[in-house]
Amino acid sequence: MGRFVFKLPDVGEGTAEAEIVAWHVRVGDSIHEDQHLVDVMTDKATVEMTSPVAGKIVSLHGEPGSMAPVGAPLVELEVEGAGNQIAVKANGAVVKAPPPPPKLETAKPPATPKPAPGPVQAVPETLRTFGGKPLAAPAVRQRAHELGIELQFVQGSGSAGRITHADLDNFVARGGPASPTSSVLAKREGEEQIKLIGLRRKIAEKMQESKRRIPHFAYVEEIDMTELEALRMQINKARQPDQPKLTLLPFMMRALVRILPEFPQVNARFDDEAGIVTRFAPVHIGIATQTQHGLIVPVVKHAEALDLWQAANEIARLAALTRDGKATRDELTGSTITITSLGPIGGVVTTPVINHPEVAIIGPNASIDRPVVRDGMITVRKMMNLSSSFDHRVVDGYDAAQFIQRVKALLEHPALMFMQ
Repeated sequence: MGRFVFKLPDVGEGTAEAEIVAWHVRVGDSIHEDQHLVDVMTDKATVEMTSPVAGKIVSLHGEPGSMAPVGAPLVELEVEGAGNQIAVKANGAVVKAPPPPPKLETAKPPATPKPAPGPVQAVPETLRTFGGKPLAAPAVRQRAHELGIELQFVQGSGSAGRITHADLDNFVARGGPASPTSSVLAKREGEEQIKLIGLRRKIAEKMQESKRRIPHFAYVEEIDMTELEALRMQINKARQPDQPKLTLLPFMMRALVRILPEFPQVNARFDDEAGIVTRFAPVHIGIATQTQHGLIVPVVKHAEALDLWQAANEIARLAALTRDGKATRDELTGSTITITSLGPIGGVVTTPVINHPEVAIIGPNASIDRPVVRDGMITVRKMMNLSSSFDHRVVDGYDAAQFIQRVKALLEHPALMFMQ
């Protein structure tokens, strides 16, 4: 038997290190060639690392959240044959190769594993001591609370020791210990510390950088969406089977591409270190998209060249790729302005954070029926607040207000969007 050390390879584009996001194996596992070992994240993408050999896991190097330099050992395996820890001289003599580079802190499976979106690190034990944080879905945790069951004492039969509803049933059937009361009014104890790693850490760093570097100012305007909603419903009724259902976003994009040539300082990116503002003729619109791993912004390139149907198709295509984690680097970069929307739960007002190094972000809020005064009469109209944030170093308040007023005019009278 020999030893094989799998080291972090050069994943390209000048990457010097990567963050360990999640392990998919544990010490003692027997694995096959090409088996998924670990997810690592660079500044540009999350990469799945697979094993080039079959063997038995001897040790793992690095915990989720730790950084590994290119060339550092990640996994040591026991393999058939010599492995890669034996060197052969030209004369045929076999000698031990030099020891591998100093390894990162040896990974110790956390005593308090937590449920997390995406891949979950395998935990070597399914029975935990009191105070441990077992793996379980939110519905299972709620049911356990209602039953008065401490999950620390429940053996999980799912992947990585995850506790299922069936495990709760078995626990109750065995008459296992429960908390002092099963009342829904029982006191709740405990706390959970969650380390930000992977994409969540990247999002946190991005938001912090944006707020630290950009002097935001917000502008909110009320918009009468009655005509646009009527037009949208008419178009959706007449659409072909192969055409997507139109939401507000394609109309919002259409309004932006019509107005932005009048406000080039808004369709821009600011390199504050070089002191250079780059204004763009094309409109590359970022669409903030919520995924199970956090907020990601895919980019609709050359939105000015798309009609409503093409824009809707591209939004749907990018959203699906992004939520599945399959969007390419090119599809996630290069935006010149961003739209962020919470859809029907958009609230009354938001103060969106600018997607650095852009200088503006637009956030439509919820559209609701409200009584308004028209020609001295009270009538019900479909109203929406449009929130926005601008980089005050690049965009003056007066220009921002004029820009939003022009967008308002197009949304309130949507026929104007399609006039040359």
